[in-house]
Amino acid sequence: MIKHIIPIASGKGGVGKSTVTANLALALAKSGASVGIADVDVYGPTIPTLLGVTAEPEVDAHRRITPVTSHGVKVVSMGFFMKPGEATIWRGPMLHKTVEQFLKGVQWGELDYLLVDTPPGTGDVTLSLCQSIPMTGAVIVSTPQDVALNVAQRAIAMFKKLNAPILGIVENMSAYVCSHCGERDEIFGSGGARKTAQRLSVPFLGEIPLVTAIRQQSDAGRPIVLAEPDSAAAKAFLAAAEQLAAQVRLRAAQQDAAPVKVSF
Repeated sequence: MIKHIIPIASGKGGVGKSTVTANLALALAKSGASVGIADVDVYGPTIPTLLGVTAEPEVDAHRRITPVTSHGVKVVSMGFFMKPGEATIWRGPMLHKTVEQFLKGVQWGELDYLLVDTPPGTGDVTLSLCQSIPMTGAVIVSTPQDVALNVAQRAIAMFKKLNAPILGIVENMSAYVCSHCGERDEIFGSGGARKTAQRLSVPFLGEIPLVTAIRQQSDAGRPIVLAEPDSAAAKAFLAAAEQLAAQVRLRAAQQDAAPVKVSF
């Protein structure tokens, strides 16, 4: 039984959506929640690398998948079923079938949160996801620059058209702080996502700094929340996860009902 299904989406690639997904999942798990990640980014699945997953999931006689557990988080990824360097060239029906398999054909067990790492953009996978299962709401990841924010707004508009609530926006790569001199350099700008959230009347979940250690630890399969829990970057992810959990509670209260529970 899954209490809350939350797609993590972005209008474009290269904004660090998967890195945010992995760290938010670990931050929620550190708070005591049971968490899973469904990596349905069929074009560039990176969750196994980010979480250092080397094991492969088991598939039973009924083709039900048992997730791999990494750092206390249950994981199923398209990356488990692709050969290195292989490209996914699929049309809508195949993509829809994959989404259904990852949601309904996986033995997730009891989860408080299932974060779904979606492909960038507003294509078939996200559409299938919205039409297949009841979602608590979506999280949008963007960098502060105008180009990324303009595209992120399209993702927000898509979710609204599909009657999927927006739980909030995360601004990733908000600023670079030199580890030697402490000087702050707003490479992609800063504060743009917060202003966009205010203008569109959606929650703002937090700013994640542009830090070399995030990339280094992600490449090593030890996300910053685990590898350097006292760092400013890890604290930013933990704060964003707290804000996300608060928005989930607020949405449940506004509905004046228990959280939607999904059994597969």
